[in-house]
Amino acid sequence: MLQLSRLRSFLEQPRHIVITTHHKPDGDAMGSSLGLYNYLIQQGHHVTVITPTDYPDFLSWMPGNGDVLIYTDNVEKSVELVAAAELIFCLDFNTLSRINQFGEIVRASTAQKVMIDHHLEPEDFDDYRHWDINACATAQLVYDFIVNQLHRKELINKDVATCLYTGIMTDSASFKLPNTTAAVHRIVAELIDSGAVNWAIHDLVYSTMSEDRLRFTGYCISSKLEVLRDFNTSLIVVNKKELEHYNVETGDTEGIVNYGLGIEGIKLTAFIVERKDRVKLSLRSKGEFPANEICKKYFNGGGHRNAAGGESSASLEEVVAQFKSILPAYKKLLIQ
Repeated sequence: MLQLSRLRSFLEQPRHIVITTHHKPDGDAMGSSLGLYNYLIQQGHHVTVITPTDYPDFLSWMPGNGDVLIYTDNVEKSVELVAAAELIFCLDFNTLSRINQFGEIVRASTAQKVMIDHHLEPEDFDDYRHWDINACATAQLVYDFIVNQLHRKELINKDVATCLYTGIMTDSASFKLPNTTAAVHRIVAELIDSGAVNWAIHDLVYSTMSEDRLRFTGYCISSKLEVLRDFNTSLIVVNKKELEHYNVETGDTEGIVNYGLGIEGIKLTAFIVERKDRVKLSLRSKGEFPANEICKKYFNGGGHRNAAGGESSASLEEVVAQFKSILPAYKKLLIQ
């Protein structure tokens, strides 16, 4: 592992740097990436954020977004930038399979690699690691990296603060999850003091959507929500035809999984959606219920205890049947 003192010294001179994050980036992925980007450019570094895929339009307002490169749309340029990079920051993921085909390009690079992440069981591909599974968001760790490891708190300007606030807000479900500690709130207060306008950020992320997205969300709640009272579980299942009917775009399904958890007594909720080549699952839970265990054990995924995801190459009907068949083994946890 690269020693922090060496990394700190390395960053004292302008460097060619690539920042990347997981496929279909969410608020924490983009918030942490653009937060770090806006920090590094203040020091004269040549920095490019490269995402492996596209991401939701409701995140495109963040400072620095105009300079983001999407790998699938810019393969040749992305390869050139990685080849020229001296340092690659890998944010909000800890295994290179999470960045799809771009992962092997990053793996083959001779650049030093820095992982900043809060997910379980990291792959050993990095040279320096700032990792804590107890952090509520990677954006929290980027803040800690800048302030407490690089000792450059004075460079947390409005742009950096805005992006990091977005990452923490979204990955903590608007500060509702159990790992939103007092320390997290103190960081958020510092970000607001540095220029993050909390109410405006919330409005841009949660209150700006297309008519199609709003109608799709309403359809999921009114017509697709199923409640399994014997297991204190709810689920919403959506097929490809329904996605097409509502013109669902990247990010339009974001947050739908959370609605089922708002039902009184529900401890586990699932959003199961049929994509082009596989079925995706998002799970949310309350308390000590291990949503990540289900995703890891049965659906080639993982995540956090209360927020996890997985996928399957089986049919939508088979995945739904499998999910329901798993519940009896967890009944004691679900009904206690």
